[in-house]
Amino acid sequence: MNVSTRFKTRAKDHAILLIVTGVLLVTFIVLIPGDDVKYLWSMGTGYVSIILLAITLLIGPLNIYSKKVNPVSSDLRRDAGIWCGLMSLAHIVIGIQVHMGNIWLYFFKAVKGDDSYKFRDDLFGWANYAGLVAGLIVLVLLLLSNDLSLNWLRPKRWKNIQRWNYLLFALVLMHGIMYQIIEKRTMVIILLFSMIMLMPVIGQSLGFSIVRKNK
Repeated sequence: MNVSTRFKTRAKDHAILLIVTGVLLVTFIVLIPGDDVKYLWSMGTGYVSIILLAITLLIGPLNIYSKKVNPVSSDLRRDAGIWCGLMSLAHIVIGIQVHMGNIWLYFFKAVKGDDSYKFRDDLFGWANYAGLVAGLIVLVLLLLSNDLSLNWLRPKRWKNIQRWNYLLFALVLMHGIMYQIIEKRTMVIILLFSMIMLMPVIGQSLGFSIVRKNK
């Protein structure tokens, strides 16, 4: 694919991803119950980001199932990852303003009878630790989602770093499950979260089994 054709294809992909992201975001904000604007935007960006994360993890298995070559770097997977990263960072920025209004209180709590603070050892703290590490991974992957980084790191090393996506998925799963418990989410939200997270698990499992069978 020449440079001009690739540019046009990626521009089209980004336009589609922008529309899909916008439609999903508005849909979640409108349908999720509540009247706290920050909470609605936090939930909306959070769920859109995990849908986009699921898409990045489904592209590889779909290629395997369709008997297509799985390249080291797929523009569609990379572009979906970029939008996932942007929504994830938006979720973090908005989310830290929902509960406490103070970012430090998400990770530390005051010691009774003292002026000192300690790391949170409750479910709320662990959920936020998982979210923090996930956010750092998102930032790294987002910064490396370009041809310059691919050429600089070389395909093998670049691909190994991109595989942190699997750790990201595990952390997002942990973060999401803990927040379902903390906020006592409705059954509809729990089922939605479960369905989104199950899709890449099933897809990756089927892709792995096909690859193993064909060896």
